[in-house]
Amino acid sequence: MKKIGGNTAAVFQTKVVTKNAIGEGVSVWADTLAVKGWLDLSGGDSKHTTFNAKIQESTHVWLMDYQALPDTVTEETAQMVIDGKTYEVLLIDDPMGMHEHFEVFLKYTGGQNVG
Repeated sequence: MKKIGGNTAAVFQTKVVTKNAIGEGVSVWADTLAVKGWLDLSGGDSKHTTFNAKIQESTHVWLMDYQALPDTVTEETAQMVIDGKTYEVLLIDDPMGMHEHFEVFLKYTGGQNVG
């Protein structure tokens, strides 16, 4: 099996609930799994909202070697931080079920808070 490797480090994050100073449950993103791979832009645009704020929306694909992912890392529960930028996880694909590599489809939404 040929390895993809990668020159970029990324982190999968999942939400965990912690307690604040008065005991309330607060959801925060916590690092779950560090990976290496490649990030590529697959499409995007930049537009203005109703209030004239400029919003960048783009989609990317993250390529990485196949490895067992924790059960907590799913499309519904995870985000990725790559080079300090946060991406929403749209799909985690094991092409043709061959267990050679993952293609993780991501959405970058500029300065908007994901989640």
